[in-house]
Amino acid sequence: MAVGLVAFPIARRVHVDWKDSKLPTPKVRFRLVTHQSLDDARRLVEDSASVVVITGAGISTASGIPDFRGPEGVWTKDPNAERLSNIDVFTSSAEVRKASWQQLLARQERPAQPNPAHRALVDFESTGKLEAIVTQNIDGLHVAAGSDPNLVIEVHGNTRMTRCLQCETETPTNLILERVRAGDLDPRCDEHVGSAICGGILKTIVVSFGQPLPRLEFARAEYLAKTCELLICVGSTLMVRPVSDLVPKSLSRGARLLIINAEATPFDDDADVVVRGDIPKVLGAVLGTPVTN
Repeated sequence: MAVGLVAFPIARRVHVDWKDSKLPTPKVRFRLVTHQSLDDARRLVEDSASVVVITGAGISTASGIPDFRGPEGVWTKDPNAERLSNIDVFTSSAEVRKASWQQLLARQERPAQPNPAHRALVDFESTGKLEAIVTQNIDGLHVAAGSDPNLVIEVHGNTRMTRCLQCETETPTNLILERVRAGDLDPRCDEHVGSAICGGILKTIVVSFGQPLPRLEFARAEYLAKTCELLICVGSTLMVRPVSDLVPKSLSRGARLLIINAEATPFDDDADVVVRGDIPKVLGAVLGTPVTN
């Protein structure tokens, strides 16, 4: 069964019976970045043998990539932009497709660069504790920073590859952008199917609303979230399913929860520690791998 991408306000809280957990009773949660909250966050990391990190748009804002639902988010400022992220809108409007390719072309010419938060996660790999980075981001900055691609699970896809929505042939996006730069503003699939050219609509493998998440990648993310000792959520509002569902699934198996985000999330009341602050500045300190630039 395909797993769809859904945005929704999470109203309920998931509470865990810590009496039956093999891990210690959670400490008091802190809502601000204080020395005490950072110390508690560090202890969670130090005391955990296996860690899974979920990252959202907030980890990349310092790289010049706006988030979606923050105060200055793309969808906060322009609610219509969220509608344009729907697969039905993409497939039905040539103008939307043309605008999408032009945006990708502009990003290729001025690519975003990883920031200290991405590099802190690269350094954290050396501890041997990091089981996976489950990222909702499509920017590829974890891999660009040097994270082991085998540890990065891009559950919302990426812009590096393009797929034909008809014959499903995949092509590196940079080859498609060469056609766009040459004047093919709404490129179609030029793959031969039998004796004819396919002609299907091309789209990056980014998961739009209404499309299924990559099944194997998400199944792996779910397994690791259920079996880790510590789940760290960084820069995510945790408002988009099914990724947000990984949090209660992890908690139900006895994992500890650390949230590092600029804004409140629906799972703050379930976290052991909540850290508010500038993610590129605090993540390295929490992980014990401070990056100065």
